Amino acid sequence: MQRLPAAGAYRLTIRLARCVRVRVGRLGWVRLPAGVYYYCGSARRALPARVARHLRRRKPRRWHIDYLLAHPAARVMAVRAWADRRECDLVAAALRRGGRAAIKGFGSSDCASGCPAHLICAGA
Repeated sequence: MQRLPAAGAYRLTIRLARCVRVRVGRLGWVRLPAGVYYYCGSARRALPARVARHLRRRKPRRWHIDYLLAHPAARVMAVRAWADRRECDLVAAALRRGGRAAIKGFGSSDCASGCPAHLICAGA
């Protein structure tokens, strides 16, 4: 695994082995088809601890991504991180490559850049 910087932006590559229906905080029940997704996030400090938390199956559910990653069909396939980029830059890059917002507002409730979501469907 890549050595993670202390702070910056990160991208989780997630594979859903099958279609899932999961309750995601205030977003309510959402349905996601099987396939590959990118979740883009950031941490101003302790980025490695944030990513390690995401990789744990059992944890208190605090962020939208926690609800998805707790599902047995979800598996984190890869983690990438950048000290010099913002999570919204990663979202924009994924959208330019043909990705689409998986669920409007997922992971982006505090986004000031206007991202449609920080969970991007990359395809099957």
